[in-house]
Amino acid sequence: MSEPAETRTEAETTVPRSGGKSHARGVGLTVMIAGLIFTIAGVIAYIAVQQTLSDQKITVSSDADMFAGRSVNGPFTAYAQAMVIGKHAKEIAGGKTYAELPQNDPNRDTVMTASFLQASLFTSVVAFGVAAMAVVLGLLLILLGWSLRRLAP
Repeated sequence: MSEPAETRTEAETTVPRSGGKSHARGVGLTVMIAGLIFTIAGVIAYIAVQQTLSDQKITVSSDADMFAGRSVNGPFTAYAQAMVIGKHAKEIAGGKTYAELPQNDPNRDTVMTASFLQASLFTSVVAFGVAAMAVVLGLLLILLGWSLRRLAP
């Protein structure tokens, strides 16, 4: 049977700290490596989406609210072109969406294509955002790991 907690000495109840320090350094290193991976993956994803959009040679329409005439190769130009495609589709459909148009409407195919293009551009905007978030998260993890290693000499 063990002794009651009141009769134990301070040395018997204290957890050794040396193992905790090396553990914190290991965790810090692991977090830094994870942060580096996130950062690199985010940069690669951002560049891949940017290159894919550039390869399509899309130009923001001249009647867009912003970035008119610029190449679509980033999140802001992709968003601007998606918005202008939506505007054009709405004009062609008389204010209706693809789903609201009758099946025999001659503009239905054009509005459907516009919806697909708009959705694709919005998907690229989201992809840019996720890539940027991965980079920021990676950098924060690197800083957190570095801090953990600094706190545990």
